[in-house]
Amino acid sequence: MHHHASILLAVLSLLTATPANAAASGDPSPYKALAALEARVAAIGFRLTTANAAWCRVQQPQFGWIWGDPRLYAADRRPAALAAYGASHRDAPFVAAIAPTSPAAKAGMRVGAAVIGMQGRGPPEGADAHPFARITAIEKMLAALPPTAPLVLDTGEIGALTLMPVAGCISDFRVEASDRAAAVADGRMVLVHQGLAEFVRDDDELAAAIAHELAHNILRHRARLDAAGVDRGLGKQFGRSARLFKQTEIEADRLSVWLLAGADYDPGAAARFWQTFGQRPGRPMFQAATHPGWRDRVASLQAEAALIAAARAANQPLHPPLIDAPPPLE
Repeated sequence: MHHHASILLAVLSLLTATPANAAASGDPSPYKALAALEARVAAIGFRLTTANAAWCRVQQPQFGWIWGDPRLYAADRRPAALAAYGASHRDAPFVAAIAPTSPAAKAGMRVGAAVIGMQGRGPPEGADAHPFARITAIEKMLAALPPTAPLVLDTGEIGALTLMPVAGCISDFRVEASDRAAAVADGRMVLVHQGLAEFVRDDDELAAAIAHELAHNILRHRARLDAAGVDRGLGKQFGRSARLFKQTEIEADRLSVWLLAGADYDPGAAARFWQTFGQRPGRPMFQAATHPGWRDRVASLQAEAALIAAARAANQPLHPPLIDAPPPLE
């Protein structure tokens, strides 16, 4: 999996698309499947970011939620989408998913609750008319706050709530109603496609895929690649650019196993996931230059899991080898 030039371009299908396999399932409210996946991703993302916070130089407040917004849905689909979350407000942003035991859960926030005020003023609107502009503005505003500073929300129906966030690695999380088995990262966000949840066998494998993308953000791969002057166009598949993209994929693989271990997921889930994912039917062949082959990938993941097992057997604290000084991209 890889990080795109702009995740916002990847999520435009939320405006008009129904969730993956909606037509085939016959579910009168297919958005419930999307909401269920958002709940899984919120729980996994909160666990990975907060349990591994000590390894992250850049931290942000983690509240354990995923945001929703009526503006994401076409007008004719909006009532069905909002009903899946129990959201009644027709324009306010709302909380689409809440991780168990998270600050949002402890404060009494509920899924579907509209947020009409933040820190004594209205939620930020964003700088343009893009359907994700408001969510992006909210996420950026919250990420810039001190990692453990209290946040006061006005939900209208529930009233004012004070949330005490937990410091965590930098990243917010979203889910796209797409049947692609994929996830992407852009330095600030991890986006999980709905098809990925249908591909993985359990939450440990889903966590492995998410941890890989989170590792891209923790290791600042997008900024480091840009600083190295890589070609993100057709030239990405050749020469130095391809080699540097592959290096970041290998780094993200290696760190992901440690992130799983740090959050008490099975470190072996990474190798299991990538062995199956690497052999999936219809996988894109054009990534061969920028991504390691699945056999090499699995061997690398297994080697990291063995290092973790050895450290645990010796009662040594876990410390990822890449976290302090990843090798330069050059």
